Amino acid sequence: MSILLLAGSPSNPSRSTRLLHFAGDRLALRGQPSTRLHVLDLPPQALLHADFTNETIRLAQAAVAHADAVIVATPVYKAAYSGILKAFLDLLPQDGLAGKLVLPLATGGSQSHMLALDYALRPVLSALGARHVLPSIYATDAQVEWHREQGLAIADPIVRRIDEGIDNLCANLASLRAAREGAREPVPFSQVRCSV
Repeated sequence: MSILLLAGSPSNPSRSTRLLHFAGDRLALRGQPSTRLHVLDLPPQALLHADFTNETIRLAQAAVAHADAVIVATPVYKAAYSGILKAFLDLLPQDGLAGKLVLPLATGGSQSHMLALDYALRPVLSALGARHVLPSIYATDAQVEWHREQGLAIADPIVRRIDEGIDNLCANLASLRAAREGAREPVPFSQVRCSV
């Protein structure tokens, strides 16, 4: 099963992207590989002008289409997710997340921005047809810190929430895999045999 890590921060490095990469590392510990897509790496002209013919944009759309699950991370600004992430999500087809599991992550200056995930981002993910949007994980800037000497420092409650989110994602992916493997090909009526 394919998992895409989608970074929606307008800067790199950023707290939300570091949190996303940490989640990717936790996935790897569970034997779940992932691929990465940073919206910041897309051509700005093509992104802002919704150039659906741009090859890089098409490859990014294909990466989302190929994924069974997407972990999307964004900073929260003014009670909303990032504009660059919005620009990319607008380039996805109406059903661009159909059948996919989505785990939203966000960072922000204070706890007062926490509801931006549920009131701003979750409705968009649902409108794009996500099969299941898992419970969001929000961390304040103080809970995700980068130190040049020590590296990334994430508060214990956030580490636990990330682990719970990853466990939930993996369990849902396993159920999805089992359902796909258990699905049977339909038998044409002409091949149905019955005895009386």
